[in-house]
Amino acid sequence: MNLSMKWLADYVDCGVSVKEFCAGMTMSGSKVETYETEGDAVKNVIVGKLVSITPHENSDHLQVCQVDVGGDAPIQIVTGAQNIVEGALVPVAMIGADLPGGVHIKKGKLRGVESNGMLCSLGELGLTKHDFPYAIEDGIFLIEEDCKPGQDIHEAIGLDDTSVEFEITSNRPDCLSVVGLAREAAVTFGKPLNLKAPEFHGSEDKLSDSLAVAVENTQLCPRYIAGMVKNVKIGPSPRWMRERLRASGVRPINNLVDITNYVMLEYGQPMHAFDLRYVQDAKITVRNAKDGEQITTLDGTERKLSPEMLVIADSEKPIAVAGVMGGEYSGIMEDTTTVVFESAYFEPTQVRLTAKKLGMRTEASARYEKGLDPNSTITVLSRAFELVEQLGAGEVVGGIIDVNNVGEPKPPVPFDANWINGFLGTSIPESDMIHYLNELHFKVEDGMVYAPSFRIDIECKADVAEEIARIYG
Repeated sequence: MNLSMKWLADYVDCGVSVKEFCAGMTMSGSKVETYETEGDAVKNVIVGKLVSITPHENSDHLQVCQVDVGGDAPIQIVTGAQNIVEGALVPVAMIGADLPGGVHIKKGKLRGVESNGMLCSLGELGLTKHDFPYAIEDGIFLIEEDCKPGQDIHEAIGLDDTSVEFEITSNRPDCLSVVGLAREAAVTFGKPLNLKAPEFHGSEDKLSDSLAVAVENTQLCPRYIAGMVKNVKIGPSPRWMRERLRASGVRPINNLVDITNYVMLEYGQPMHAFDLRYVQDAKITVRNAKDGEQITTLDGTERKLSPEMLVIADSEKPIAVAGVMGGEYSGIMEDTTTVVFESAYFEPTQVRLTAKKLGMRTEASARYEKGLDPNSTITVLSRAFELVEQLGAGEVVGGIIDVNNVGEPKPPVPFDANWINGFLGTSIPESDMIHYLNELHFKVEDGMVYAPSFRIDIECKADVAEEIARIYG
C-alpha cells in the first residue's frame, strides 16, 4: 500500500518528519518498507517564460529562445521543439540540472549558438499525458498551472508529494486504505482524526424506475448496493486528484474512472462503474456463472467461466466477474452518458479462487479476498457520489438499491485487565487499556470489548491484548 502524505494530511496532522512517521508507524504495527519523494531525480529545474523566439541562423529547424527565469536578465536556450510560443511558461533545466535517466545539463553550443540550459518535455520530467492531459507527449511542456518564472518546478506543478510504502499483513485489510492508515497514525501520534461522513444531494428521480437488481446467491454476495449517475460529463480529473492517484501508484484516466479508483484507495473498498447502455434491459443479476459461459474482460482477454464462479450479469450475459474485473463493454467510454455504480461485499474465498483459476489478480480482488467490511459499502458509494457532484461529473439519481443479507455482527470479546496483564507480563492500568481501545474505535462496555466492523481480525482475548500492547509500546 502506497500512502500519499499529502492525502494523509486531510485526515490527520501527525506533526512529525517523514522519518519519524515511518519509525512510529512501524513500532505501532504498520510496517513501513520504504518512502520516496516524487521528482527526486529532477534537480535545478525551474519555471521559465518564453520572452522571444527567433530562427537559428545556421539551422532550418532550431530556434533561439530568450527565457525569463526570474533573474535580472533572460537566458538564451536553443531548442528544436516546434510547439513553443512566446509568452508560454515552460520547465527550464538550468546549467547543472539533473533529470531522470541520469541526464545532466551542461552549457553548450548548437550549430555555433550558445545554449544555457534546456526546455523540458513531460517525459524528460518523468511524467506522462495522464498527469497533465492538456499537454502534448512529443513537445515542450507548456505549463498552464498558476506559477511564475523562477519558481521551482516541483512546487509549480505539484511534483513534491512523498509516498510511504507499507507492508500490510493479511489480517489487516482495513489498512489497505488511506482512511485505515490515518486511523492508525492518529492513535500512534496522539493526534485527532478528521473523518466526516460523505454528503451528496441527488436528484428527485427514483433509481428503481431506471434499474433493477437481484442477488441469487446471497452467501457469496451478502450485500450489493447500486447507484446511478446520469448526464455524465467525461473529462480529466482535477490536478489534486491526479496527483494523489499518481503518488499512490495509480494512473489517472478520466474523472469517472478516477473517482472509483480514488474511493478504493481512500476507503479500501473496490467499486465498479457500468455504462448503462451495455446493461441489457437495465437489469443486474448477481448469480453463479452457467456452464460454458464466457466473458471478454476489460483487458481484452476472453475467459471461460465455470459454475462455482460468481458473476454480475444483465438479462442476457455476464458483464463482470464479481470482485475481480469488469467485462469489455462494461467500462466507461468517452461517450458514456449514464453510469451505474456498484459497491458490494463478495465472499473472500470465492474471489480468491476465481481470480486464481482465471489467472487474473487485480487491485480489487487483492482487497476482496482478504475480507472487507460490509458496512463500508454504503459509505463508499456516498463518497463516490460526493465526488461526482464536487467535480461536476454528472447528476446523481436520487436513492440507491441496497440488497442486504449480511448476518449478525461478530460477538464481543470478554475484557479482563488482569488476564491481559498476565498474558503480556505488564502492569498497565485498566483505565489506560480502555483509553487505547477507545482510540482504536473499540468500545468497552459491561466487561466486553466490541470491535468496530472494519476490524475483522478481532476474535479472542489475545487479539485484544495485542491491540493494547502495540499502542502501549
